[in-house]
Amino acid sequence: MVLFVLMTIILVGLGFIIGYVYDPEGGGAFIGMAIAAIVMIVMSLIAVKSGAQIMLSASNAKEVTPDVHPQLFNVVEEMSIAAGMRKIPKVYIINTDAPNAFAAGMNPENAVVAVTAGLLARLNRDELQGVIAHEMSHVINRDIRFMTLAGVMLGAIVIISEIFLRSLFLTGGRSRSSSGGNGGGQIIIMILALVLAILAPIMARLLYFAISRKREYLADASAVKLTRYPEGLASALEKISSSTAEMPMANKVTAPMYICNPLKQKGMKMSDLTSTHPPISERIRILRAISGGAGLVNYQKAFNSVKGKDKAIIPDGELEKEAGVELRESSGMAAFTDSRTTTRTAHDIMMKVDNYSFINCNCGMKLKVPADFSGNTVYCTRCGKKHDIH
Repeated sequence: MVLFVLMTIILVGLGFIIGYVYDPEGGGAFIGMAIAAIVMIVMSLIAVKSGAQIMLSASNAKEVTPDVHPQLFNVVEEMSIAAGMRKIPKVYIINTDAPNAFAAGMNPENAVVAVTAGLLARLNRDELQGVIAHEMSHVINRDIRFMTLAGVMLGAIVIISEIFLRSLFLTGGRSRSSSGGNGGGQIIIMILALVLAILAPIMARLLYFAISRKREYLADASAVKLTRYPEGLASALEKISSSTAEMPMANKVTAPMYICNPLKQKGMKMSDLTSTHPPISERIRILRAISGGAGLVNYQKAFNSVKGKDKAIIPDGELEKEAGVELRESSGMAAFTDSRTTTRTAHDIMMKVDNYSFINCNCGMKLKVPADFSGNTVYCTRCGKKHDIH
């Protein structure tokens, strides 16, 4: 609520001062406020109605069926039940070697979960469960709705600021306010508007980033409660952060939605102050410091221990009503660690997403037939055996 109030003040104040600069005597200030509000409302309506689809399209994510990756669907269903969701989210896969994942949707009833082929190729079941639980937590904690609407307000502030600054550049700073009247006062107003147009997006971004980092901690805590195995998520974060594979489909708008910041893999060095995600190493240390149980109370204690100070990440009301949750042992399932094997597995998943058919020859060769192949038979490139395509 504090974030939305502050960003609303910044947005309306920006519209007021810009409108006043251009028309100080004709109600320009109130017109500027109205335009700022209209921009925000229009962007909010678009985000609420089509935000998830825009995110999926921008990420080149494709909806898949259980036969593409049965384990993924099994884990999504399992975590949906653990989270008390009445509807299982739709599942999407992004064809890229880079390991990452995100959730989208304004509420649990229309939520979707998207993971990359690279993630599925690298993680074992416990690690995949940790990642899916983290994304489910964003859904049940209403983080997706929060991040979407906060992002819309940030976007509106940036758009209005950019329009004003570009118009000053094109007109040389001339406006109706510069003709006649109190010249000294108008210059002061112009300078104030210019400073606000530059600082407003920066202030709004810092507010947005600060709250975003807190929501990531909360999603980690909720994920541990769902899986009862913090090492699964810790190990998954370790693998994701150590990957050097790039995500060309990620950008500044979509990056905050991923479990780990994908832009860092493009060589972008972000400080803690201007990042939407907490440091991965710190998140891992907190998860591995959890002891005595998998509840939110235990995560809060681990958080305070690692940070060296008391800072409320979990709301007091949640801590008071929480029942004890015991930690569980690992399932013992191993994941592929050889880079050649993980690359081959990731590419096989990508082909399944693109509707390739797989034929296993008796000689051990796996034939991969594209969806648009028009023939009825194929021959093994190793032994020459003929295979019929059904």
